[in-house]
Amino acid sequence: MMNYLLFMPQEGAEPGDMWKSFIPLILIVVVFYFFMIRPQVKRQKETRQFRESLKKGDNVVTTGGIYGKIIEVKETTVILQIDKEVKIKVDKAGIIKDMSEAPQPK
Repeated sequence: MMNYLLFMPQEGAEPGDMWKSFIPLILIVVVFYFFMIRPQVKRQKETRQFRESLKKGDNVVTTGGIYGKIIEVKETTVILQIDKEVKIKVDKAGIIKDMSEAPQPK
């Protein structure tokens, strides 16, 4: 009964007044979508495309901060060479950056 009373039109109020009160709420939702949700979805899509495009010979960094060169790519994992004799198996989700454009240390 109480909820019903909240949505009853007030005496002397025009029917369009109720819709005018929802405009700020709608604007907040639209702004939230364009400044929060849309950029995050775009970033996730770019990350997914990056991980799908990994190939042999790419220099990458893992989420743990390990720099290495991809020597083998499988469906969900990659084999990284981090030193001459050291190879590790890393999940593709653990790869965060492509370091091929980064300046190489001398």
